[in-house]
Amino acid sequence: MKRIGTAVCLFLLSSFCYAQSAGEFKSASTNVWGSEYPRVDATGRAEFRVKAPDAAKVQVDFWGNPKLDMVKQADGFWTVTSAPLVPGFHYYTLVIDGANVSDPSSHTFFGGSRDSSAIEIPEAGSTYYLPQDVPHGAVREIWYFSKVTGNWRHALVYTPPSYDTAAKTRYPVLYLQHGGGEDETGWIKQGHANFILDNLIASKSSKPMIIVMAFGYAHHAGYVEPELTGNGFSPERMKSMQ
Repeated sequence: MKRIGTAVCLFLLSSFCYAQSAGEFKSASTNVWGSEYPRVDATGRAEFRVKAPDAAKVQVDFWGNPKLDMVKQADGFWTVTSAPLVPGFHYYTLVIDGANVSDPSSHTFFGGSRDSSAIEIPEAGSTYYLPQDVPHGAVREIWYFSKVTGNWRHALVYTPPSYDTAAKTRYPVLYLQHGGGEDETGWIKQGHANFILDNLIASKSSKPMIIVMAFGYAHHAGYVEPELTGNGFSPERMKSMQ
């Protein structure tokens, strides 16, 4: 998926901060309601701010990239501004005295097999993934019992704008499988799949369709997860590798 996993393309300057006037930055769309920070500017730079008056060291960790060292201010807040980031969705965590924590100003998203903070860097001139003044479909949350796994499973289902008013219409169905470490919520929360399809249908670039986004991890009923060793492999698998 184009808009998920772009963190590997970050271009960061890990110890360099840019002086900015506050008016050039806007609150990120991924912030919790009412939070001013993190903020982004038109060039894709991101400005972070967190209060940790008793901390000795605070960093921003964009996974797999050099950490950004934050600078402590007199009021107990720590701040840093990144170099321009690749447009798209970026997971990050705060590292406060060695402990990885979520940013209380950011919504959390499931990625890397955990809930994590993230920041959305707008793609200049692009509106294909944003809500627009067009008919909107619905995202339905469903639970179903699987005889294969022997438990209840969760899925999100997008239905097109015409779905509830055209009961006899048959629609094509697209099944989207999330990536490793993510789950069924990523296509909507991180990827904006519903808005993308709304806009494509409105512009007649796509036929109306149903999208099924299901939880992708499964074991047969009765399966017992083997005990793992310190390296993450079960003893049985270790033997098979010898």
